[in-house]
Amino acid sequence: MSIVHRMDHFTIVTDQPDKTKDFYAALGLHPGARPNFSVNGFWLYADEGKPILHVIEVKTMPTPRRGALDHMAFRGADMAATVEWLRSQNIQYRLMRAPDPFLTWQLFFPDPNGVEVEIDFDPQEPAPAGWKGNDPMPVRT
Repeated sequence: MSIVHRMDHFTIVTDQPDKTKDFYAALGLHPGARPNFSVNGFWLYADEGKPILHVIEVKTMPTPRRGALDHMAFRGADMAATVEWLRSQNIQYRLMRAPDPFLTWQLFFPDPNGVEVEIDFDPQEPAPAGWKGNDPMPVRT
């Protein structure tokens, strides 16, 4: 018997709710139904209709910050447009390919709260202009 069947959601805490909501909206997540919890926040949904990112609003970030979340990973499409959006926002990112036999594209960048986001893309997507291997890509200014 398997107890865990799939990932359900990630939760982040923010003192920048509007900036956080806008950031993830640009990645394709949209606000949706949320239980009437006693703390402010919102749930963000993917196209499949499931809330995959829970956001809790706080006046100030907790010190020390809680937990040890290294990053959250999403599956995406249209890597070129995503890279172009990151460049337009002056967000530093790093693009890598997973080793053989997978070769999945892995795009890493921070959200407004410093949480690392990974978006994985199909190996068949073409490399973006300027990609020279698994090194950080500079921000265009």
